[in-house]
Amino acid sequence: MPFGTKSDGMGGTVNFDKVYHQIIKPAIEQAGLEPLRADEEVIGGFIHKPMFERLILCEYAVADLTAANANVFYELGVRHAVRPWSTVMLFAQGGRLPFDIAPIRTLPYQLDPVGNPSAAETDQSALTALLNEARRTAGEHERGPIDSPLYQIVEGYPAIDHTKTDVFRNKVAYSEAIKKKLAEARTQGLAAVQEVAVTLGDLSNQEAGVLIDLLLSYRAVNSWTSMTELVERMPRPLADTALIQEQYGFALNRAGRGQDAERVLTDLVKRRGPSSETLGILGRVYKDQWEAALVKGDRRVANALLDKAITTYLWGFEADWRDAYPGINAVTLMSMKDNIDPRQQQLLPVVRYAVERKVSAGTPDYWDYATLLELAVLADDEIAADQYLGLAFTTAYDSFAPTTTARNLRLIRESKERRGESKNWIQELEAELLAKANPPAKANGNS
Repeated sequence: MPFGTKSDGMGGTVNFDKVYHQIIKPAIEQAGLEPLRADEEVIGGFIHKPMFERLILCEYAVADLTAANANVFYELGVRHAVRPWSTVMLFAQGGRLPFDIAPIRTLPYQLDPVGNPSAAETDQSALTALLNEARRTAGEHERGPIDSPLYQIVEGYPAIDHTKTDVFRNKVAYSEAIKKKLAEARTQGLAAVQEVAVTLGDLSNQEAGVLIDLLLSYRAVNSWTSMTELVERMPRPLADTALIQEQYGFALNRAGRGQDAERVLTDLVKRRGPSSETLGILGRVYKDQWEAALVKGDRRVANALLDKAITTYLWGFEADWRDAYPGINAVTLMSMKDNIDPRQQQLLPVVRYAVERKVSAGTPDYWDYATLLELAVLADDEIAADQYLGLAFTTAYDSFAPTTTARNLRLIRESKERRGESKNWIQELEAELLAKANPPAKANGNS
Protein backbone atom coordinates (compact mmCIF):
# COMPACT_ATOMS: atom_id res chain seq x y z
CA MET A 1 0.00 0.00 0.00
CA PRO A 2 1.11 3.63 -0.32
CA PHE A 3 2.54 5.39 2.75
CA GLY A 4 1.66 8.80 4.22
CA THR A 5 -0.99 11.09 2.72
CA LYS A 6 -1.41 10.77 -1.04
CA SER A 7 -3.78 12.03 -3.74
CA ASP A 8 -6.80 9.85 -4.44
CA GLY A 9 -6.68 10.80 -8.13
CA MET A 10 -10.02 12.64 -7.93
CA GLY A 11 -9.02 15.89 -6.25
CA GLY A 12 -8.92 14.60 -2.67
CA THR A 13 -6.39 12.85 -0.47
CA VAL A 14 -6.10 9.60 1.51
CA ASN A 15 -4.21 9.22 4.78
CA PHE A 16 -2.84 5.72 4.16
CA ASP A 17 -1.05 5.58 7.50
CA LYS A 18 -4.39 5.97 9.30
CA VAL A 19 -5.98 3.41 6.98
CA TYR A 20 -3.21 0.99 7.97
CA HIS A 21 -3.27 1.64 11.72
CA GLN A 22 -7.06 1.94 12.10
CA ILE A 23 -8.28 -0.71 9.63
CA ILE A 24 -5.67 -3.02 8.17
CA LYS A 25 -3.30 -3.70 11.09
CA PRO A 26 -5.99 -4.40 13.73
CA ALA A 27 -7.94 -6.52 11.22
CA ILE A 28 -4.88 -8.69 10.57
CA GLU A 29 -4.21 -9.05 14.30
CA GLN A 30 -7.85 -9.91 14.96
CA ALA A 31 -7.54 -12.71 12.38
CA GLY A 32 -4.64 -14.16 14.38
CA LEU A 33 -1.98 -13.09 11.88
CA GLU A 34 1.07 -10.87 12.21
CA PRO A 35 1.02 -7.60 10.22
CA LEU A 36 4.17 -6.69 8.30
CA ARG A 37 4.43 -3.42 6.38
CA ALA A 38 7.47 -2.49 4.31
CA ASP A 39 8.26 0.79 6.12
CA GLU A 40 8.26 -1.03 9.47
CA GLU A 41 11.16 -3.23 8.43
CA VAL A 42 14.51 -1.87 9.54
CA ILE A 43 16.76 -3.71 7.12
CA GLY A 44 19.77 -2.75 5.07
CA GLY A 45 20.72 -3.68 1.54
CA PHE A 46 18.78 -3.63 -1.72
CA ILE A 47 15.15 -2.83 -0.83
CA HIS A 48 13.73 -4.94 -3.66
CA LYS A 49 15.12 -8.19 -2.22
CA PRO A 50 13.02 -8.20 0.99
CA MET A 51 10.06 -6.86 -1.01
CA PHE A 52 10.14 -9.80 -3.42
CA GLU A 53 10.69 -12.23 -0.56
CA ARG A 54 7.60 -10.91 1.22
CA LEU A 55 5.47 -11.08 -1.93
CA ILE A 56 6.52 -14.66 -2.63
CA LEU A 57 6.77 -16.15 0.87
CA CYS A 58 4.11 -14.46 3.03
CA GLU A 59 1.20 -16.85 3.49
CA TYR A 60 -1.31 -14.02 3.26
CA ALA A 61 -1.19 -10.56 1.65
CA VAL A 62 -3.40 -7.48 1.77
CA ALA A 63 -3.26 -4.96 -1.09
CA ASP A 64 -4.82 -1.46 -0.96
CA LEU A 65 -5.66 -0.53 -4.56
CA THR A 66 -6.86 3.02 -3.81
CA ALA A 67 -5.74 5.60 -6.41
CA ALA A 68 -4.23 2.85 -8.60
CA ASN A 69 -0.74 3.38 -7.19
CA ALA A 70 1.79 2.04 -9.72
CA ASN A 71 4.02 0.38 -7.11
CA VAL A 72 1.07 -1.36 -5.47
CA PHE A 73 -0.17 -2.73 -8.78
CA TYR A 74 3.30 -3.93 -9.76
CA GLU A 75 3.64 -5.76 -6.45
CA LEU A 76 0.12 -7.19 -6.79
CA GLY A 77 1.08 -8.51 -10.22
CA VAL A 78 4.13 -10.22 -8.76
CA ARG A 79 2.01 -11.72 -6.00
CA HIS A 80 -0.66 -13.00 -8.38
CA ALA A 81 2.02 -14.49 -10.62
CA VAL A 82 3.49 -16.66 -7.85
CA ARG A 83 0.66 -17.26 -5.34
CA PRO A 84 -2.62 -18.76 -6.57
CA TRP A 85 -4.53 -17.86 -3.37
CA SER A 86 -4.56 -15.87 -0.08
CA THR A 87 -4.34 -12.31 -1.46
CA VAL A 88 -7.03 -9.96 -0.11
CA MET A 89 -7.69 -6.65 -1.87
CA LEU A 90 -9.42 -3.47 -0.68
CA PHE A 91 -9.92 0.10 -1.91
CA ALA A 92 -11.48 3.39 -0.79
CA GLN A 93 -15.17 3.52 -1.62
CA GLY A 94 -15.95 6.06 -4.35
CA GLY A 95 -12.94 5.28 -6.50
CA ARG A 96 -13.08 3.20 -9.67
CA LEU A 97 -10.96 0.11 -10.11
CA PRO A 98 -9.08 -0.45 -13.38
CA PHE A 99 -10.81 -2.83 -15.77
CA ASP A 100 -8.32 -5.70 -15.29
CA ILE A 101 -8.96 -5.74 -11.52
CA ALA A 102 -12.69 -4.96 -11.54
CA PRO A 103 -13.91 -8.61 -11.75
CA ILE A 104 -11.89 -9.68 -8.69
CA ARG A 105 -13.50 -9.64 -5.24
CA THR A 106 -12.42 -6.40 -3.57
CA LEU A 107 -13.46 -4.89 -0.22
CA PRO A 108 -14.44 -1.18 -0.21
CA TYR A 109 -13.65 0.89 2.90
CA GLN A 110 -15.06 4.29 3.83
CA LEU A 111 -13.28 7.64 4.18
CA ASP A 112 -14.40 11.03 5.45
CA PRO A 113 -14.02 14.19 3.28
CA VAL A 114 -10.42 14.74 4.40
CA GLY A 115 -9.29 11.18 3.66
CA ASN A 116 -9.38 9.55 7.10
CA PRO A 117 -11.23 6.29 7.89
CA SER A 118 -14.87 7.09 8.74
CA ALA A 119 -16.11 3.58 9.63
CA ALA A 120 -12.93 1.94 10.88
CA GLU A 121 -14.56 -0.67 13.12
CA THR A 122 -16.98 -1.84 10.42
CA ASP A 123 -14.31 -2.00 7.73
CA GLN A 124 -11.87 -3.68 10.11
CA SER A 125 -14.42 -6.40 10.88
CA ALA A 126 -15.10 -6.96 7.18
CA LEU A 127 -11.37 -7.34 6.43
CA THR A 128 -10.92 -9.70 9.37
CA ALA A 129 -13.78 -11.81 8.03
CA LEU A 130 -12.10 -12.12 4.62
CA LEU A 131 -8.79 -13.13 6.22
CA ASN A 132 -10.54 -15.64 8.47
CA GLU A 133 -12.29 -17.10 5.44
CA ALA A 134 -8.95 -17.44 3.65
CA ARG A 135 -7.43 -19.16 6.69
CA ARG A 136 -10.41 -21.49 7.14
CA THR A 137 -10.51 -22.66 3.51
CA ALA A 138 -6.73 -23.07 3.47
CA GLY A 139 -6.95 -25.27 6.57
CA GLU A 140 -9.71 -27.42 5.12
CA HIS A 141 -8.22 -27.93 1.66
CA GLU A 142 -4.52 -27.34 2.29
CA ARG A 143 -4.90 -24.28 0.09
CA GLY A 144 -7.33 -21.39 -0.20
CA PRO A 145 -9.73 -20.59 -3.04
CA ILE A 146 -7.78 -19.39 -6.08
CA ASP A 147 -7.91 -15.60 -6.26
CA SER A 148 -5.11 -14.95 -8.76
CA PRO A 149 -6.65 -14.26 -12.19
CA LEU A 150 -3.62 -15.88 -13.83
CA TYR A 151 -4.31 -19.20 -12.13
CA GLN A 152 -8.07 -18.81 -12.58
CA ILE A 153 -8.12 -18.05 -16.30
CA VAL A 154 -4.91 -19.26 -17.97
CA GLU A 155 -5.19 -23.02 -18.36
CA GLY A 156 -2.15 -24.86 -17.04
CA TYR A 157 -0.38 -21.78 -15.68
CA PRO A 158 2.52 -21.57 -14.93
CA ALA A 159 3.49 -24.65 -16.97
CA ILE A 160 2.07 -23.36 -20.28
CA ASP A 161 2.68 -25.48 -23.37
CA HIS A 162 4.76 -23.53 -25.91
CA THR A 163 2.31 -24.49 -28.66
CA LYS A 164 -0.24 -22.15 -27.08
CA THR A 165 1.70 -19.18 -28.42
CA ASP A 166 0.61 -20.10 -31.94
CA VAL A 167 -2.99 -20.38 -30.78
CA PHE A 168 -2.64 -16.97 -29.15
CA ARG A 169 -1.39 -15.37 -32.38
CA ASN A 170 -4.31 -16.85 -34.29
CA LYS A 171 -6.77 -15.56 -31.68
CA VAL A 172 -5.35 -12.04 -31.89
CA ALA A 173 -5.72 -11.99 -35.67
CA TYR A 174 -9.24 -13.43 -35.37
CA SER A 175 -10.28 -10.84 -32.76
CA GLU A 176 -9.09 -7.93 -34.87
CA ALA A 177 -10.97 -9.28 -37.89
CA ILE A 178 -14.19 -9.63 -35.84
CA LYS A 179 -13.87 -6.07 -34.49
CA LYS A 180 -13.53 -4.72 -38.04
CA LYS A 181 -16.63 -6.66 -39.12
CA LEU A 182 -18.59 -5.27 -36.16
CA ALA A 183 -17.49 -1.71 -36.94
CA GLU A 184 -18.83 -2.11 -40.46
CA ALA A 185 -22.00 -3.85 -39.28
CA ARG A 186 -22.85 -0.98 -36.91
CA THR A 187 -23.26 1.31 -39.92
CA GLN A 188 -25.71 -1.15 -41.54
CA GLY A 189 -28.07 -1.85 -38.65
CA LEU A 190 -29.16 -4.65 -36.34
CA ALA A 191 -29.41 -7.43 -38.92
CA ALA A 192 -25.77 -6.95 -39.93
CA VAL A 193 -24.61 -7.01 -36.29
CA GLN A 194 -26.59 -10.18 -35.67
CA GLU A 195 -24.95 -11.85 -38.69
CA VAL A 196 -21.53 -11.23 -37.16
CA ALA A 197 -22.74 -12.42 -33.75
CA VAL A 198 -23.86 -15.78 -35.19
CA THR A 199 -20.30 -16.46 -36.38
CA LEU A 200 -18.90 -16.16 -32.83
CA GLY A 201 -20.31 -19.47 -31.63
CA ASP A 202 -19.68 -20.36 -27.98
CA LEU A 203 -19.22 -17.06 -26.11
CA SER A 204 -17.12 -18.70 -23.39
CA ASN A 205 -14.35 -19.09 -25.98
CA GLN A 206 -14.37 -15.43 -26.99
CA GLU A 207 -11.98 -12.85 -25.58
CA ALA A 208 -13.43 -10.03 -23.51
CA GLY A 209 -12.63 -7.36 -26.12
CA VAL A 210 -14.77 -9.06 -28.76
CA LEU A 211 -17.73 -9.50 -26.40
CA ILE A 212 -17.56 -5.87 -25.27
CA ASP A 213 -17.38 -4.74 -28.89
CA LEU A 214 -20.46 -6.83 -29.69
CA LEU A 215 -22.31 -5.39 -26.68
CA LEU A 216 -21.55 -1.82 -27.74
CA SER A 217 -22.50 -2.67 -31.33
CA TYR A 218 -25.96 -3.72 -30.13
CA ARG A 219 -26.12 -0.45 -28.21
CA ALA A 220 -25.18 1.54 -31.33
CA VAL A 221 -28.15 0.06 -33.22
CA ASN A 222 -30.58 0.47 -30.29
CA SER A 223 -31.05 -3.26 -29.73
CA TRP A 224 -31.59 -3.21 -25.98
CA THR A 225 -32.94 -6.76 -25.69
CA SER A 226 -29.92 -8.10 -27.59
CA MET A 227 -27.69 -6.27 -25.09
CA THR A 228 -29.39 -7.79 -22.05
CA GLU A 229 -29.40 -11.29 -23.54
CA LEU A 230 -25.69 -11.00 -24.39
CA VAL A 231 -24.77 -9.97 -20.85
CA GLU A 232 -26.78 -12.88 -19.45
CA ARG A 233 -24.79 -15.28 -21.69
CA MET A 234 -21.35 -13.82 -20.95
CA PRO A 235 -18.82 -15.62 -18.74
CA ARG A 236 -19.53 -14.51 -15.16
CA PRO A 237 -16.14 -12.87 -14.45
CA LEU A 238 -16.67 -10.52 -17.40
CA ALA A 239 -20.40 -10.01 -16.83
CA ASP A 240 -19.76 -8.98 -13.21
CA THR A 241 -17.38 -6.13 -14.08
CA ALA A 242 -18.56 -2.58 -13.41
CA LEU A 243 -18.40 -1.73 -17.13
CA ILE A 244 -20.69 -4.58 -18.16
CA GLN A 245 -23.09 -4.16 -15.24
CA GLU A 246 -23.47 -0.46 -16.07
CA GLN A 247 -24.28 -1.28 -19.69
CA TYR A 248 -26.63 -4.04 -18.51
CA GLY A 249 -28.52 -1.56 -16.33
CA PHE A 250 -28.58 0.94 -19.20
CA ALA A 251 -30.04 -1.65 -21.60
CA LEU A 252 -32.58 -2.99 -19.10
CA ASN A 253 -33.92 0.50 -18.58
CA ARG A 254 -34.12 1.23 -22.32
CA ALA A 255 -35.91 -2.09 -22.79
CA GLY A 256 -38.63 -0.96 -20.36
CA ARG A 257 -37.38 -2.99 -17.39
CA GLY A 258 -36.73 -0.06 -15.08
CA GLN A 259 -37.06 -1.98 -11.82
CA ASP A 260 -34.55 -4.59 -12.96
CA ALA A 261 -32.19 -1.80 -14.04
CA GLU A 262 -32.54 -0.11 -10.65
CA ARG A 263 -31.72 -3.38 -8.88
CA VAL A 264 -28.60 -4.00 -10.98
CA LEU A 265 -27.26 -0.47 -10.58
CA THR A 266 -27.97 -0.07 -6.86
CA ASP A 267 -26.29 -3.43 -6.24
CA LEU A 268 -23.27 -2.22 -8.23
CA VAL A 269 -23.04 0.93 -6.09
CA LYS A 270 -23.14 -1.22 -2.94
CA ARG A 271 -20.39 -3.50 -4.23
CA ARG A 272 -18.11 -0.98 -5.94
CA GLY A 273 -18.99 2.33 -4.33
CA PRO A 274 -20.50 5.41 -6.01
CA SER A 275 -19.24 6.46 -9.43
CA SER A 276 -20.35 9.15 -11.86
CA GLU A 277 -21.08 6.60 -14.59
CA THR A 278 -23.13 4.18 -12.49
CA LEU A 279 -25.12 6.95 -10.80
CA GLY A 280 -25.59 8.79 -14.09
CA ILE A 281 -27.31 5.71 -15.53
CA LEU A 282 -29.29 5.16 -12.31
CA GLY A 283 -30.39 8.80 -12.42
CA ARG A 284 -31.75 8.15 -15.91
CA VAL A 285 -33.78 5.23 -14.54
CA TYR A 286 -35.47 7.52 -12.01
CA LYS A 287 -35.86 10.22 -14.65
CA ASP A 288 -37.78 7.80 -16.89
CA GLN A 289 -39.92 6.68 -13.94
CA TRP A 290 -40.69 10.35 -13.20
CA GLU A 291 -41.91 10.94 -16.76
CA ALA A 292 -44.00 7.76 -16.66
CA ALA A 293 -45.67 8.95 -13.45
CA LEU A 294 -46.42 12.31 -15.06
CA VAL A 295 -48.09 10.59 -18.00
CA LYS A 296 -50.25 8.63 -15.54
CA GLY A 297 -51.19 11.85 -13.81
CA ASP A 298 -49.77 10.69 -10.48
CA ARG A 299 -48.34 14.05 -9.44
CA ARG A 300 -47.30 13.10 -5.91
CA VAL A 301 -45.28 10.07 -7.06
CA ALA A 302 -43.85 12.10 -9.93
CA ASN A 303 -42.56 14.79 -7.56
CA ALA A 304 -40.90 12.17 -5.36
CA LEU A 305 -39.24 10.51 -8.36
CA LEU A 306 -38.04 13.87 -9.68
CA ASP A 307 -36.34 14.57 -6.36
CA LYS A 308 -34.85 11.05 -6.41
CA ALA A 309 -33.47 11.56 -9.91
CA ILE A 310 -31.93 14.93 -8.99
CA THR A 311 -30.37 13.49 -5.82
CA THR A 312 -28.90 10.54 -7.73
CA TYR A 313 -27.45 12.71 -10.49
CA LEU A 314 -25.95 15.05 -7.87
CA TRP A 315 -24.43 12.08 -6.06
CA GLY A 316 -22.85 10.99 -9.33
CA PHE A 317 -21.49 14.47 -10.05
CA GLU A 318 -20.04 14.71 -6.54
CA ALA A 319 -18.37 11.30 -7.02
CA ASP A 320 -16.30 12.79 -9.87
CA TRP A 321 -16.55 16.52 -10.57
CA ARG A 322 -14.71 16.00 -13.87
CA ASP A 323 -17.69 14.14 -15.35
CA ALA A 324 -20.24 16.75 -16.37
CA TYR A 325 -22.89 14.25 -17.54
CA PRO A 326 -24.64 13.69 -14.19
CA GLY A 327 -24.16 17.39 -13.40
CA ILE A 328 -25.99 18.67 -16.50
CA ASN A 329 -28.82 16.22 -15.88
CA ALA A 330 -29.14 17.43 -12.29
CA VAL A 331 -29.36 21.12 -13.23
CA THR A 332 -31.73 20.36 -16.13
CA LEU A 333 -34.12 18.47 -13.85
CA MET A 334 -33.93 21.27 -11.29
CA SER A 335 -35.72 23.39 -13.93
CA MET A 336 -38.60 20.91 -13.92
CA LYS A 337 -39.64 21.66 -10.34
CA ASP A 338 -42.58 23.97 -9.70
CA ASN A 339 -40.10 26.36 -8.13
CA ILE A 340 -36.65 26.06 -9.70
CA ASP A 341 -34.26 24.41 -7.25
CA PRO A 342 -32.06 27.19 -5.77
CA ARG A 343 -29.01 24.94 -6.01
CA GLN A 344 -29.16 25.22 -9.79
CA GLN A 345 -27.48 28.64 -9.91
CA GLN A 346 -24.64 27.35 -7.73
CA LEU A 347 -24.10 24.26 -9.86
CA LEU A 348 -24.36 25.75 -13.35
CA PRO A 349 -20.85 27.32 -13.37
CA VAL A 350 -19.35 24.14 -11.85
CA VAL A 351 -20.89 21.98 -14.59
CA ARG A 352 -19.74 24.44 -17.25
CA TYR A 353 -16.20 24.43 -15.88
CA ALA A 354 -16.11 20.62 -15.84
CA VAL A 355 -17.15 20.25 -19.48
CA GLU A 356 -14.99 23.15 -20.68
CA ARG A 357 -11.94 21.54 -19.05
CA LYS A 358 -12.74 18.30 -20.90
CA VAL A 359 -13.09 20.15 -24.22
CA SER A 360 -9.88 22.12 -23.68
CA ALA A 361 -8.01 18.84 -23.07
CA GLY A 362 -8.53 18.10 -26.74
CA THR A 363 -10.76 15.02 -26.44
CA PRO A 364 -14.35 16.33 -26.70
CA ASP A 365 -17.07 13.91 -27.76
CA TYR A 366 -20.75 14.24 -28.64
CA TRP A 367 -21.87 14.36 -25.01
CA ASP A 368 -19.49 17.24 -24.21
CA TYR A 369 -21.00 19.42 -26.93
CA ALA A 370 -24.50 18.21 -26.02
CA THR A 371 -23.83 19.35 -22.46
CA LEU A 372 -22.71 22.79 -23.67
CA LEU A 373 -25.83 22.88 -25.87
CA GLU A 374 -28.10 22.23 -22.88
CA LEU A 375 -26.27 24.85 -20.81
CA ALA A 376 -26.80 27.38 -23.62
CA VAL A 377 -30.50 26.53 -23.81
CA LEU A 378 -30.87 26.87 -20.03
CA ALA A 379 -29.21 30.31 -20.34
CA ASP A 380 -31.46 31.31 -23.31
CA ASP A 381 -28.35 31.77 -25.48
CA GLU A 382 -29.72 30.93 -28.93
CA ILE A 383 -26.50 31.74 -30.82
CA ALA A 384 -24.30 29.54 -28.60
CA ALA A 385 -26.88 26.74 -28.68
CA ASP A 386 -26.83 26.71 -32.49
CA GLN A 387 -23.02 26.63 -32.48
CA TYR A 388 -22.79 23.70 -30.05
CA LEU A 389 -25.43 21.74 -31.95
CA GLY A 390 -23.28 21.99 -35.07
CA LEU A 391 -20.18 20.87 -33.14
CA ALA A 392 -22.07 17.92 -31.66
CA PHE A 393 -22.99 16.74 -35.16
CA THR A 394 -19.32 16.77 -36.20
CA THR A 395 -18.48 14.04 -33.66
CA ALA A 396 -19.23 10.32 -33.70
CA TYR A 397 -22.33 9.31 -31.76
CA ASP A 398 -24.66 6.37 -31.28
CA SER A 399 -28.05 6.67 -32.93
CA PHE A 400 -29.91 7.12 -29.63
CA ALA A 401 -27.76 10.12 -28.58
CA PRO A 402 -29.54 12.88 -30.57
CA THR A 403 -32.89 11.54 -29.39
CA THR A 404 -31.73 11.75 -25.78
CA THR A 405 -30.56 15.36 -26.26
CA ALA A 406 -33.80 16.31 -28.03
CA ARG A 407 -35.73 14.91 -25.09
CA ASN A 408 -33.73 17.00 -22.62
CA LEU A 409 -34.29 20.14 -24.70
CA ARG A 410 -37.99 19.37 -24.81
CA LEU A 411 -38.08 19.12 -21.02
CA ILE A 412 -36.31 22.48 -20.69
CA ARG A 413 -38.63 24.10 -23.27
CA GLU A 414 -41.77 22.78 -21.61
CA SER A 415 -40.62 24.02 -18.21
CA LYS A 416 -39.99 27.47 -19.69
CA GLU A 417 -43.41 27.43 -21.38
CA ARG A 418 -45.08 26.59 -18.07
CA ARG A 419 -43.53 29.78 -16.73
CA GLY A 420 -44.94 31.77 -19.65
CA GLU A 421 -41.81 31.87 -21.83
CA SER A 422 -42.31 31.06 -25.54
CA LYS A 423 -39.27 29.27 -26.98
CA ASN A 424 -39.94 28.21 -30.57
CA TRP A 425 -36.21 28.24 -31.39
CA ILE A 426 -35.66 25.40 -28.92
CA GLN A 427 -38.28 23.35 -30.72
CA GLU A 428 -36.36 23.86 -33.96
CA LEU A 429 -33.24 22.44 -32.32
CA GLU A 430 -35.25 19.43 -31.14
CA ALA A 431 -36.44 18.80 -34.70
CA GLU A 432 -32.87 18.89 -36.05
CA LEU A 433 -31.71 16.43 -33.41
CA LEU A 434 -34.55 14.00 -34.12
CA ALA A 435 -33.82 14.20 -37.85
CA LYS A 436 -30.26 13.07 -37.13
CA ALA A 437 -31.39 10.01 -35.16
CA ASN A 438 -31.62 6.68 -36.99
CA PRO A 439 -35.06 6.00 -38.48
CA PRO A 440 -37.24 3.51 -36.53
CA ALA A 441 -36.78 0.84 -39.21
CA LYS A 442 -33.17 0.33 -38.11
CA ALA A 443 -34.12 -0.34 -34.51
CA ASN A 444 -35.44 -3.58 -33.07
CA GLY A 445 -38.77 -2.45 -31.65
CA ASN A 446 -37.45 -1.95 -28.11
CA SER A 447 -36.13 1.54 -28.75
